[in-house]
Amino acid sequence: MKETFETYGAAVSYINATPKFTTKNSMEDTARFWARLGYPAKNSKIIHIAGTNGKGSVCAYLCSVLRKAGISCGMFTSPHLVTMRERFVTDGRMVSEADFLEAFLVVMGEVNRPGTAYHPTFFELLFFMAMVLFEKYGVEYVVLETGLGGRLDATNVVEEKKLCVVTSIGYDHMEYLGETLSLIAGEKAGIMRPGVPVVYPDRREDVTRVMEAYAEKIGAKTFPIGKTAIKEINIRHKTIDFSLHLHYYDYIGFTVSTSALYQVENASLAASAIARLEDERITASALQDGIREMVWEGRMEEVLPSVYLDGAHNVDGIRAFLETVKHHSGTGRRILLYSTVRDKQYAQVAALLAQAGLFDEIWLVPLQGERALPLSALTDSFGQYTGFDTKVFETPETALSELITYKNDGDEVYIAGSLYLAGEVKALLRRFNDD
Repeated sequence: MKETFETYGAAVSYINATPKFTTKNSMEDTARFWARLGYPAKNSKIIHIAGTNGKGSVCAYLCSVLRKAGISCGMFTSPHLVTMRERFVTDGRMVSEADFLEAFLVVMGEVNRPGTAYHPTFFELLFFMAMVLFEKYGVEYVVLETGLGGRLDATNVVEEKKLCVVTSIGYDHMEYLGETLSLIAGEKAGIMRPGVPVVYPDRREDVTRVMEAYAEKIGAKTFPIGKTAIKEINIRHKTIDFSLHLHYYDYIGFTVSTSALYQVENASLAASAIARLEDERITASALQDGIREMVWEGRMEEVLPSVYLDGAHNVDGIRAFLETVKHHSGTGRRILLYSTVRDKQYAQVAALLAQAGLFDEIWLVPLQGERALPLSALTDSFGQYTGFDTKVFETPETALSELITYKNDGDEVYIAGSLYLAGEVKALLRRFNDD
């Protein structure tokens, strides 16, 4: 008997349960299922983004610029922080519960068709739903973020692409992507297509060599952002000004509305990519305004006065996070609330955070769910280091409640280590505000 779904909540519950009864499908099977759906959004222009850090931010910058130029855009990103609907955005608006359910039913209608042996994984199901939604809305551009890797990612069943972007490459998901940066870069480079421009940062020789070799092999057009492309970085309290070299503008001034230094590179990747579209509707002012007006949740986001929420969760992400913290100038204590999941390089991250000399107190709390790193392992990873006080909490709710009451004027609080932690904190803050 086929299950019926009448509410948004029922659809979300089913999607969340899919990891329990599905396994990774082959790319051929995933591509065949997409064909059976009728290649939804096949008439949209696809911008495909892969990389280790910064993918979501680059997607958001791209869509912000396109919207500023009056061009319709759909954006598929992951993970979500609070609600699954965050993954599907059209023209700056999160999809409604009704449209979410409708797209889910379209995909499940094909899954449940007699003779169909294929069942999408959690991520594949969401990807197919995204393409159904973008077809419904008739967007001109679709900005697709890969889930994991690139070459074998479900989103890579899309063959026709307008543009590709590969963000910074670092160590993450090595059990799937390889133990070296070159191997990881090779997986990310797999999103490239013959004749299609690809934009990426040129700051690690081993990574750049892989990008260039893969592009040459298939005939993709490479547009690396070199070390001299970004200059005159001026860090202010809540914004950063910089100049970026663009091929037909020479150097042009930009502002990002964040204190996160790493967003300078992400904004630069997006601006450089947009420039390669060579679309006359996208003026210099649309580029500048779109970059300046983009705000991305959970990336050095000031959720309360002098309380910053950042999704940094791997070694390179934590290094970038610490670079930003160095430039903050509070007059009181610096407090870090930290947690992570068990499949990250938590020992190395703990060493970076503990030895940075930036925090007076480090508060530790376990996450919810099966992937959570146990509290005992969290405390052990920081136990060998000195120079700061440590506090331990059983739940994010108790930790956040104490932070709010404990924080003094002049103190700076940072919450980092996992996008799951960022999501739990965002949900708690909404609850506190409702109360």
